[in-house]
Amino acid sequence: MDFPSLKLESRFAKLGLNNLKGEQSIEQPPAEITIEQPHAELLMETIKGKLSIDQSKAWEDMDLKSIFKRIEEFAQNGFQDNMEGIARTAQQGDQLMKIENKNNMIAIQAESNSRSKEFEFNIGWVPSHFSVNIAYEAAKLNIDWKQNTPVINVKVNRPNIEYYPGKVEGEMLQYPELRIEVVGLYVNAQK
Repeated sequence: MDFPSLKLESRFAKLGLNNLKGEQSIEQPPAEITIEQPHAELLMETIKGKLSIDQSKAWEDMDLKSIFKRIEEFAQNGFQDNMEGIARTAQQGDQLMKIENKNNMIAIQAESNSRSKEFEFNIGWVPSHFSVNIAYEAAKLNIDWKQNTPVINVKVNRPNIEYYPGKVEGEMLQYPELRIEVVGLYVNAQK
């Protein structure tokens, strides 16, 4: 007797995966830099030297005086002579008041008043030494400077980033299948 048997046929499922890679792009624009260096400022100021020569004393020594100097000298000499005359007159008046001393004061005063003035003379230099005054004021140089710092401007540019994420897509390439078949089974229709 033949026994029936089962015949199994199976087919496995096949799964397909599609992998789409992600993409990333990075672009870095360079930074923008501007640098300005202002010039240093330099200021120089020169004050000129000054030479002064005064030779008025030398001219006076040579008797080449200005009219103002002559007027001043005449005024001083007149004042001095006037004071000496007043002093002499006062002194002689005091002497005459004491005439009782019997010392012949009138004759003495007459002799004194009749004498001429004695002038002294010695060797001299015309003009005298150091009669020319020389003064010198040195020149001056003033220097002023200002250092200007550089002007630096920096603009940082952000990077440009583009990103596309990857994907994994699944698809069924083959569906699973199971076939069962009974082999050797006969159905007897006659009974």
